[in-house]
Amino acid sequence: MARRTSLEDSTCAIAQALDVVGDWWTLLIVRDTARGVHRFDALHRELGLSRKVLTERLRLLVDADVLARVPYQERPVRHEYRLTARGRALLPVLVALQDWGDAWVLGDGSPTATAAEASLEARRVHELVGSRVPELQLVDCQGEMRDPVGSGAPCTVLYCFPGAYARADAYPPGWSEIPGTPGCTLESRTFRDRYAEFVAAGAVVHGVSTQRPDEQAAFAQKEGLGFPLLSDAELALITALRLPTFRAAGATRLKRLTLVVDQERVVRDVQYPVTDVVGSVEAALTVVRGLRAG
Repeated sequence: MARRTSLEDSTCAIAQALDVVGDWWTLLIVRDTARGVHRFDALHRELGLSRKVLTERLRLLVDADVLARVPYQERPVRHEYRLTARGRALLPVLVALQDWGDAWVLGDGSPTATAAEASLEARRVHELVGSRVPELQLVDCQGEMRDPVGSGAPCTVLYCFPGAYARADAYPPGWSEIPGTPGCTLESRTFRDRYAEFVAAGAVVHGVSTQRPDEQAAFAQKEGLGFPLLSDAELALITALRLPTFRAAGATRLKRLTLVVDQERVVRDVQYPVTDVVGSVEAALTVVRGLRAG
């Protein structure tokens, strides 16, 4: 078996980073802790590796200050593993790997903000039904931290979109030529116009993109939106749910999809890909009404 050579003295930052997270199990542990899997037994079930190997990888990540051991029970003392600030800084690496896999391994490398209905990417997103959204905080367009599903309403509609701007000249060059990007403004306007119906059915609506909060605020003001737009520029929601992304103008963008999440933070419905923007809003409202009636 080949012996691993330590790279900790290398002047190459890539080599130094690989010395910490170069093992593929290590990155998968980071992936799952970002998804809200924090305890040893849960990580063992999710990853399927031996307890010995998992123990060793967790020790290495704690020593590297990527994870922190946090007590959650006193008698007997038990710990769970949480990402540190250093660990959260790895989230863009995970998203870049996923984006590359979706584009170049599962796809043909073409930039796209959508996917084929029968694609493995679409199947991954639809498998979110029944999963739980971990507790996290996103920045709203007023600069305040907000739990995207923590409003206390019976359910939350999260519509994720690539980007919408107050000025037409603010869109990145070639934006409209990327499949799936057109329609963000129409989608927000449709949710705005039907927001009272969602509220009457017991739902709140949040739009989510990776744009800066000031960009979202300018757009929300121009369009008179009556609900918050949330910025996932730090990629917290994306990594928690492994949401699909693409790159445009040097930035990570969310592909268009809609989630309906109940009060227990369980995903009850997924729309992806969204090919009919207006129809997707109607479909989300139908799901919300069905949950209320049930």
